[in-house]
Amino acid sequence: MWNRTEQAAWNRRAFIRSGLALATAPWWASTALARVKKEVKLKDYPFQLGVASGEPTPTGIVLWTRLAPDPLNGGGMPADDVEVTWVVAHDEAMQKVVKKGQVLAHADLAHAVHVEVEGLEPNRWYWYQFHVSKDSSPVARTRTAPAADDAVQAFHFAFASCQHYESGLFTAYQHMAREPLDLIVHLGDYIYEGAAGSKGVRQHVGKELETLEDYRNRHAQYKTDPHLQQAHAACPWLVTWDDHEFDNNCAGDHSEQPNVKAEDFLRRRAAAYRAYYEHMPLRRSCLPQGPDMLLYRRVSFGDLVDFKVLDTRQYRTAQPCGDGNKPPCQDVYDPNATLLGKAQREWLIQQLEKSPARWNVLAQQVMMGRVDRTPGDVVAWSMDQWPGYDVERKALLKFISERKVSNPIVLTGDIHTNWVNDLQVDFDQPTDPVVATEFVGTSISSGGDGAPTRADTAGVLAENPFVKFYNAERGYVSCSLSPTLWRSYYRTTPFVSRPDSPVVTRATFVVENGQAGAKPG
Repeated sequence: MWNRTEQAAWNRRAFIRSGLALATAPWWASTALARVKKEVKLKDYPFQLGVASGEPTPTGIVLWTRLAPDPLNGGGMPADDVEVTWVVAHDEAMQKVVKKGQVLAHADLAHAVHVEVEGLEPNRWYWYQFHVSKDSSPVARTRTAPAADDAVQAFHFAFASCQHYESGLFTAYQHMAREPLDLIVHLGDYIYEGAAGSKGVRQHVGKELETLEDYRNRHAQYKTDPHLQQAHAACPWLVTWDDHEFDNNCAGDHSEQPNVKAEDFLRRRAAAYRAYYEHMPLRRSCLPQGPDMLLYRRVSFGDLVDFKVLDTRQYRTAQPCGDGNKPPCQDVYDPNATLLGKAQREWLIQQLEKSPARWNVLAQQVMMGRVDRTPGDVVAWSMDQWPGYDVERKALLKFISERKVSNPIVLTGDIHTNWVNDLQVDFDQPTDPVVATEFVGTSISSGGDGAPTRADTAGVLAENPFVKFYNAERGYVSCSLSPTLWRSYYRTTPFVSRPDSPVVTRATFVVENGQAGAKPG
């Protein structure tokens, strides 16, 4: 009987033997054969997907765009590499230019552009723009991080997840873009992979996503949303995926659908990862190699806050107990079960152990609080979340407690509802000390129009005393940090089925420096 590690290794060998890896060869394998055009005649405006920036450092930033005059039908570009000019300036009028250059929009990367600008000043705003032939992109704003030893006194960011195009409008981003944010963090489900429906507010293009072209067209459709473009243009982003960027409830090499061959699943994953990279402001170090893409990383802002961006999908073992909300079976307590995988887990422990930051943030996907989903005597945990991997969850929180990691904060998406959780190593002991705080954000639009509460709210809160807040509306979470206080504002949009929803601050919670646990405030 093979263990999980042996099975995963066999799956990868099967993928390579099948020859499918050749279909996702890196762009440099074909770029020598492509022609380069400095001037190209296009049938429509090429910057219909907007622009974006991300991955800020004290001296640099990643700038992104994709040339796509026909975005929902493969992009509409010629089969040539195209030269694109980029400009960075101190002013919005783009008169005080500080950096500029040329970059190739490679045909093999869907004419996406990732410019890693260096030589900028720490902790300041910049504006940027792209040009190709006679067309210019919108002007957008970005910001570098403070220097590593800067004593940062204030930092403002928002986090979001789960934006199903058919389920509702992205009005939350319109409100988010109006806030004075230094950063936006996206925790996954940037797109959804399902086939076009017939009852949504708007309709997906195409069938269930399988091929690289399918995933490219779906990403492009989402990127055409004006409010999403507005938020990308307002400040830099940090991104990570969850499951729907590839396939619902994916777990490593395992599909939720029975009888899916490992090599077919990996082929689809390679296409999904490639399209994700092409459409996000990520560094070249994240460029996928076939079905593998290194996404976990650390991004810091002076001495104030350190983000550990995690990937809880690519390396995990299969969900136990048949997935879903279930009473815990023996597999929940399997010491070999993992959400993070060995390499990522060891990296995270090292990052937490040596971090000098006042606030240490895990930007990740699935809820860490061990919520009992069934009021009464029957216990049911989500097998897709951290409770389904109880040994690893306990070990991580125990490490955080014993090593006295400074102000650990967990940011979570995935479940289309708002939560605030005080995290304990042992949730079976109500008096066990709180060791970290978890802020869970609802969806941008997934699930359609929400509601402040649901019928089971009272029962869930009674069964889980560590839950300090629960809400089922749509929206995002805005966070304001200082050396002494973290404040999270739960912004909600009462409806997403029609335009012009207002934004409401439904609740505010604070965490004080050196005191784990959230309080209303």
